Amino acid sequence: MLLPAVLIGIGIAGTLDEALLHQLLNWHHFKTGDESVEMLTDGAFHLFSTGSLITGLVMLWRRGAKPDRELLGGILIGAGAFNLYDGTIQHKLLKLHEVREGEPTAAYDAVFIGIALAVLLTGLLLRRAARPGASPNPR
Repeated sequence: MLLPAVLIGIGIAGTLDEALLHQLLNWHHFKTGDESVEMLTDGAFHLFSTGSLITGLVMLWRRGAKPDRELLGGILIGAGAFNLYDGTIQHKLLKLHEVREGEPTAAYDAVFIGIALAVLLTGLLLRRAARPGASPNPR
């Protein structure tokens, strides 16, 4: 059940990024350039994140999965891993865009990457705790 949960997490993270940072706050676009490039790449990104979300939901529905800690952990893993990839690879390495274009980016990047790591680690811990026979206090 990990794959559908991760796809849902990617879809949620991407959709929140697109709606909040791209559209509402207008902080950045998927690929910075002229307006037509920004619109095209933001639209493609939105299709990807929506497709990921729908695919994961359909997979869960077909499996008749019930919400539990394992599912929530997988969703958080997907969301955290996606934002960690976005913050490190797309923002820092490839420099496709910054968290907030035109501003000093170090603080924004650190917060973005820190939140991504916290979400990813929380997801990993939830999945670990949800495994049968997992000890709540491992030594």
